[in-house]
Amino acid sequence: MKRNNQSSVSEFVLLGLPIQKEEEGIYYALFLVLYLTTVLGNLLIILLIRLDSHLHTPMYFFLSHLALTDISFSSVTAPKMLINMLNHSQSISYAGCISQEYFFLLFGGIDSFLLTAMAFDRYVAICHPLHYNIIMSQNLCFLLVIVSWVFSSASALVHTLLLAHLSFYGDNTLHHFFCDLSALLKLSSSDKTINELFIHIGGTMVITLPFMCILVSYGQIGATILRAPSIKGICKALSTCGSHLSVVTVYYGAIIGLYFVPSSNNTSDKDVIVAAVYGMVTPMLNPFIYSLRNRDMKSALGNLLSRGNFSL
Repeated sequence: MKRNNQSSVSEFVLLGLPIQKEEEGIYYALFLVLYLTTVLGNLLIILLIRLDSHLHTPMYFFLSHLALTDISFSSVTAPKMLINMLNHSQSISYAGCISQEYFFLLFGGIDSFLLTAMAFDRYVAICHPLHYNIIMSQNLCFLLVIVSWVFSSASALVHTLLLAHLSFYGDNTLHHFFCDLSALLKLSSSDKTINELFIHIGGTMVITLPFMCILVSYGQIGATILRAPSIKGICKALSTCGSHLSVVTVYYGAIIGLYFVPSSNNTSDKDVIVAAVYGMVTPMLNPFIYSLRNRDMKSALGNLLSRGNFSL
């Protein structure tokens, strides 16, 4: 494959997960089940929202997009990792590596923005219930999704273009199961000052600011509940916000563990494991959280199953 003249590397070697060779079969089966559960579970969420008219609300509109994004996010890394484990191959082309890094950042960013949009939806529903239908109009919902895609695409594209200008000589071994941006930067022999600067800028735009908006939204929700405390009000808030809060906790908890908790140079195994949780386990938990904690989703699933039994 013809390569950029700034780099002599035509492919990278992915060392994969820190597991023993004799354990690969068990872990292959485990991650295959995780990936299939992620895809089928999130497809079920999309199907339920599509078929049940009671779920045609802003919150479930955002949830359907979150489910689709989670399928895409998991599909960026899982299939390649599973293929490598099955074929005992560790290589990935330069173009494939750069593309994987771009889509990983893209869908990870969209997840963050969609979770923020869902928090705003819960804030309006609880703090301004009389104006909910006016504020959360169809146009605003579409706009929030479009903005999520635009901002995430822009951030991922800048990261990718800056990465493509770096030189890679000699060592092409990545101590990871996918083309992680930080792992790639460690391999480059070029000046990475601009890349590292934009990591902070992009991280603030895509991760920190959305997370702060979520905290502010739930702070306002909490203040509204405390102003008129009642068991009924607290139960209603928990029923409408509990599932979203659970997803937010898992999503940002994995990010904090991966990118914000300092680690020594000898703990790359920990980073790989946390990245696996972030990239594969977190998207899988979304269907379970919403099916187990959300009354509307359980009702829609029951209606779908009863409809299927009736047709039989």
